[in-house]
This record gives sequence, C-alpha cells and structure tokens, in this order.
Amino acid sequence: MKVTLIGIDLAKSIFQLCGVNQAGKAVFNRTIKRKDLLALLADYPDATIAMEACSGSNYWGRTLEALGFKVLLIPPIHVKPFVKGNKNDRNDAFAITEAARRPNMHFVRPRSLEQTDMMIVHKLRKRRVDARTALINQLRGLLNEYGIIFATGRTSLKNALSDLLEDAENGLTSAARALIGDIQQEWASLDAVIDRLDKHIKTQAQTNPNAKRLMTIRGVGEKTATTALAFAGDGKAYKNGRHFSANLGLVPKEHSSGGKQKLAGITKRGNAYLRNMLIQGAWSVLRNADNNNDRLSSWARKVTERRGKHKAVVAIANKLARIIWSVLYHQQEYQPG
Repeated sequence: MKVTLIGIDLAKSIFQLCGVNQAGKAVFNRTIKRKDLLALLADYPDATIAMEACSGSNYWGRTLEALGFKVLLIPPIHVKPFVKGNKNDRNDAFAITEAARRPNMHFVRPRSLEQTDMMIVHKLRKRRVDARTALINQLRGLLNEYGIIFATGRTSLKNALSDLLEDAENGLTSAARALIGDIQQEWASLDAVIDRLDKHIKTQAQTNPNAKRLMTIRGVGEKTATTALAFAGDGKAYKNGRHFSANLGLVPKEHSSGGKQKLAGITKRGNAYLRNMLIQGAWSVLRNADNNNDRLSSWARKVTERRGKHKAVVAIANKLARIIWSVLYHQQEYQPG
C-alpha cells in the first residue's frame, strides 16, 4: 500500500513515524533515530509530512521543504482531540496523521531563518524583562521589612537606590546594605543586556523592508513590527485580516446555542506576546487620537465615545492586527488617509 502521509512525533533523539495510505489506514508506525530520518523519508518522495508545531519543527520543516516535500505543521491544540487511548508516541504520531487529513484544519508555515532570528531576540528580551520585574518586586518587599516604601514606578526606585544605601539613618543594617547593593548591581546588569537587545531589535527593524512598512502604521513601533514579522511572516498563512486577528485572540468569545448568540470578552488565544504589543500600541493610538486626523485616529475617537476607552483599545488592537496583515500580505505601503 502506498504511503501518502507521514506523521512525525518529534523528540530530541528518537522520533516516532506513522505512515498512512490514502484511506487513512496505518501502513507503519515505528521509531527511528534522528540521524536516520532523512534516509527513511527518501523512500517516500511523494508523501506529505505532518508534524506538530513545536520545538524543532521549524528546522525540520525548512529542511524537508528544501528537499521537495510538502510539509504541514499543525498547532498542538488541534492534534490533541485525535489522540485515542493512552498518550504515547505511537498514538501521538497517528493522531498527527488524523489531524492532517481533516479538510478544515489550519496549518502553519515553517519560520524562515530571518523570522527565527527575530523571535529569539524577543524571547531573550522578555526573559530579561521578566527577571528585572521580579527583582524589583523582591527589592520592594525586602525594603518593606525595614519600613522603607517607595512610590510605584521603576525609575523612581532606581534613582533613589544609591541615596538609600548611603543614608546611615534609614534603619538598614550593614548586612542589608551589602545585599541590596548586590541587587543594585544585578539590576544594572539586566538593564545593560536589555539595552543591547533593544539595539539589536532596532537594527533588525531598520534593515527589513517589511518591518519598515509596518512602522508607518500608527501605534506600531520597532518591537511590534519585528514581533509581527517573526510570527506572521508574509501573512500568506492567513486567509484574511480577521483570521489573523482571531489567531491572536483579539475577537470575542462565543457561546451560542439554539439560535441564540452570546458573545463575551476576547478569546486571548494564540501569541500573547504579540497581542500585548498590539494592546500597548492601541493605547498609544488612543492617547494621541485627539491630536491626529487620520482615519485610524478618527475611528478610534468614535469607538471611544460609543463603547468607552477600554473596549476601544481592544477594538483598535484588532484593527491594527488587520492592517498589519494587509500590509504583509499585499506587500504595499500603508496609506493612513
């Protein structure tokens, strides 16, 4: 029986391969070592390769596409319903083939190397920013044990920290001063790394034509532009702008039955990092809407009057996502109007 589809359950060293025929019946379901994968797949040059979109899938997707294979990457959430029985590698590999055969399944494309470079910088930056936030929160908690309170905001605490350590009358012990000095040095180190990553992102944005197009959109800066490119590429993986915004969780939840439609807050599915970037950009658009007369700003003012600023911000973020998709998909300059 001819194998038309091969599902691969990726791992570090040992992969599980399930090959099925046109009827969806398993022809084989076996393990194979990483180094032997390409040699085995060479025996099935006409087969479509399906994998979960997970760690390593973009590398294998690019590699197999370069060899002429058709590659389907499936979000793991869409594979899970097809796992039958206990969870193991054999069942997972077969579930991938079942999901890949569904007519309405949504697939993602392997990231290019340029997209991967952009993604890595943002992931590293986010980890450092999260670490800095945790450090600042811990510092505030420790100072509170000595009765020392500062106003909210990172800048105010940072500016006051040196004077705090030099003040001999504030109740800090010598041991506490030494430890807080270590925190201050760690904070400075994190700031330096974040600044370097910000410069890296700026260089990526200024040297990429698509990123430069995106940055002409009001509310889209260097970080949002490069994040959108890393996530969406050329936008061809999405049918339209609404499909893209829905993939980012910027559309309402729906719980309808019996002909009665019930909508709730946004779904918050998909890439939370890019969604947060768009929300921040939407706040920027809204704050400056009164000073601008372009179509987006005029529309933002009208939505705010009808629905309030918080709902307006989500609506603006949705609009920004659609505009970003259109610019990427059509490869055209943004016309603010």
